[in-house]
Amino acid sequence: MAATSPMLSAEDLAGITILADAPKSALKAAVKQVEWFSVPGGLALFHPGEAADSIYFLRSGVLGVFNIGVDGKPEFVGHIRAGEPVGEMAFLGGAPHTASVFAMRDSEIIRLPRAGFEKLIKRHPTLMRSLAQMMVTRMRLSRRDAFGAGSEPKVFALLATSPTINCKHIAEQLAEALGQLGRSSVIVGPEAEDSPSEWFDQLERSHDVVFIHAPVADTHWFRLCLRQADRLWILGRPDARPSEPLLPPDRSPARMFRLVDVILLHNPGERTVSDASDWKRAANAERVFHWHHANKQDIARIARTAAGRSVGLVLSGGGARCYAHIGAIHALNEAGITIDFAGGTSMGAIIAAGLALGWDDDTMETNIREAFVHSNPLNDYTLPVVALTKGHKVNRRLERFFGDTKIENLNIPYFCISSNLVDGCATVHREGLLRDALRASIALPGILPPLIMNGGVHVDGAVMNNFPVNVMAHLHRGMTIGVDVARQKGINAEDFINPPGFFRWALQHGLQEAPPIASLLMRTATISHGSNEASRQNVDILVLPDVSGVELRDWKAYDTAVEAGYRSMVATLKDGALDRLKTG
Repeated sequence: MAATSPMLSAEDLAGITILADAPKSALKAAVKQVEWFSVPGGLALFHPGEAADSIYFLRSGVLGVFNIGVDGKPEFVGHIRAGEPVGEMAFLGGAPHTASVFAMRDSEIIRLPRAGFEKLIKRHPTLMRSLAQMMVTRMRLSRRDAFGAGSEPKVFALLATSPTINCKHIAEQLAEALGQLGRSSVIVGPEAEDSPSEWFDQLERSHDVVFIHAPVADTHWFRLCLRQADRLWILGRPDARPSEPLLPPDRSPARMFRLVDVILLHNPGERTVSDASDWKRAANAERVFHWHHANKQDIARIARTAAGRSVGLVLSGGGARCYAHIGAIHALNEAGITIDFAGGTSMGAIIAAGLALGWDDDTMETNIREAFVHSNPLNDYTLPVVALTKGHKVNRRLERFFGDTKIENLNIPYFCISSNLVDGCATVHREGLLRDALRASIALPGILPPLIMNGGVHVDGAVMNNFPVNVMAHLHRGMTIGVDVARQKGINAEDFINPPGFFRWALQHGLQEAPPIASLLMRTATISHGSNEASRQNVDILVLPDVSGVELRDWKAYDTAVEAGYRSMVATLKDGALDRLKTG
């Protein structure tokens, strides 16, 4: 952080949005109290725990707000644009800062210490009201939306890894798709290399999205793109192998904080020598998008992501009740709603994986019926040492329906959740073999043996996070639909009144039906998070199918649960959700 010497004027302070209506006399008095300094891109303005003894205003540049994620690493929350206050909630609350703020580009900051602020509000008392209104609004909104529309990424750098990739042509197709969404955009190439920073700032103010493009090369323009972008989009082709590392060394904030995606361009008849996992690793990317030649759905999906109009779907765990998710997806398909990101837990993770694979309604029904309805995959019982079943039947079915597919190669970005009993944390699976991630996510403790992966003991994700809408909130910036089937009564008390012994129960019911202990274990795994009201903060459209008549282990209740999910989603869409999804 380097202080600068130029003197500010009252007009400079008037350029701050929240101070625009302040009397000139108040601004003149405040000028004497402020400090004006610069923060180079990549450096911090403040960290959690530091005293909030000043309020800051961003004069130029862009700042990024970060919380500490569950893995202990910085987790991006949103951008702060020129003219906005910074750190006002901690400042007014008299508490230390709770988040980190970094300069995402070279930024100019105005610092007003508490004494100067108090003098300012004495002359301009409406300033306190404006700040209070902003604080209330931010607290009411989810964390993802708390910084308003300006917090969305606006500048995307399209970086070509091959001379055969035409960045400008790709940007033009995205710009056309953005226009259909009612979003304005502009495309900037190397001709703007010598333009001043003020020119780029004006582009951001006058357009919803700015595309800057360059080939990956050690040039001034390429490095300018890295520093100027809110997000890097690396363009690659599966008929080539990426170099590792893919990009030359650079300390740009977008790379420091992994605000990097890969867009893998697929052409018909190409010879495949790499896959998305190779590119994701080489680019150290967070997400992977697939763009198949002339596929308008792929273009539209990436455009919606750039516009903050993407749609994410999160499906909870809940045993046989999760059949309701299939009905909900069918209703979304009927309404013409395209899902851009998908994720879930346990059985919800399996259905979300089918969606991410591109299963249509008929394929989804056929596969789920065959895997779960026609025969029970959880009846290869064994004398329990770690679980009631051996898990062999489940393993074979996962291999049959999902094969060797990697999560990175799915049609849309996807995740599922498991619970690692070694470190006591939820694990978010976003890469690697899909069937392994699903096996971990559905390993209900006591029913299926745990999956040992990377030194961890992984069991059903419902133990830690049965409705992972918080994960989806950090995967995309659009609207999230959540379907939760675990909030209602899920167990029959009569099953536990004077229960018979195992052999007597087996004589009465046979070995094709799971004993009541299965319901007990399933409900225990899902109850704590299934009713967590805090999860609603990260979901825009919450769907709660009435599946109270379906027991968690009633794998034959397919039609009843599917119909419940369909009816609930249809009713939700008719109640205004459809308009919200289509208008953003």
